[in-house]
Amino acid sequence: MNYMKTTLLLAGLTALFGAIGYMVGGQGGMMIALLMAAAMNVFSWWNSGAMVLRMHNAQPVSPAEAPNLYRLTEELAHRAGLPMPKLYIIHENQPNAFATGRNPQNAAVAVNTGLMDLLSDEEIAGVIAHELAHVHNRDTLTMTITATLAGAISMIAQMGQFGMMFGGNRDGENRPNPIVGILMMVLAPMAAMLVQMAISRTREYSADKLGAELCGNPLALASALQKLDNYARRIPNEAAEAAPATAHMFIINPLTGRNMDNLFTTHPATENRIHALREQAAQMGVIGPTPWSSTPPQRPQAPPPANPWA
Repeated sequence: MNYMKTTLLLAGLTALFGAIGYMVGGQGGMMIALLMAAAMNVFSWWNSGAMVLRMHNAQPVSPAEAPNLYRLTEELAHRAGLPMPKLYIIHENQPNAFATGRNPQNAAVAVNTGLMDLLSDEEIAGVIAHELAHVHNRDTLTMTITATLAGAISMIAQMGQFGMMFGGNRDGENRPNPIVGILMMVLAPMAAMLVQMAISRTREYSADKLGAELCGNPLALASALQKLDNYARRIPNEAAEAAPATAHMFIINPLTGRNMDNLFTTHPATENRIHALREQAAQMGVIGPTPWSSTPPQRPQAPPPANPWA
């Protein structure tokens, strides 16, 4: 059901792209816009990982440079039945992370230096497990294509408004109304953001649940989310602010609220995610944070019966 919903929403983004093209250039403009959308989908499918990593200036990291991060990721990938993803570090004070790639064989996980400095090993394991859950669920390709289309819709809407205001169709009968152009510039990016929200929110809950199962400790992931959310509100992420269409790819919304786009959050409320993880911990019998271990945590066993002869 989630995959059908995502497919329909991506089709909606493509249709919105075509509608903007029609408003700008009539039927010819719509065909050009739809061809552009198809080309961008193919380009995003093939280049999704490298494209987003470049946008955020992510740098590849070796096992010698980050042994703990490699150890955690390798063990969690093994538990999930996934190939070892490529690891990247983003030199950014805001603690955050995201995963990308067109499939598990080409997946990459990027973490900010702020996250490495802030979280404990078990909390980092929870974050990495969340990102690997996105890879396992094939969310990364969908999220990257969504970011590409949403960013392009904002761009073409602004270009179209400019063309309507300062020329547009030379045919006096069919010349677009400047007011329509202004509405398009404002409403089209909002519509694209709403589609991003609809795609992203259910996938975040799903990744939280599977990530908690992979790391064996929902409370560790809950603790990480609380810390990341607190710091992300105060520390700006300049690359994300410059490209807000990629915000939904991060584990926590990286936007601080400086721009209009930030009024629309692509993530569920952190409090709701933490509440769901605490309920999951109760179901799993986890009663508190435990040190990270390569051995999956075992559920608490009932104490042995008392020896009546003691």
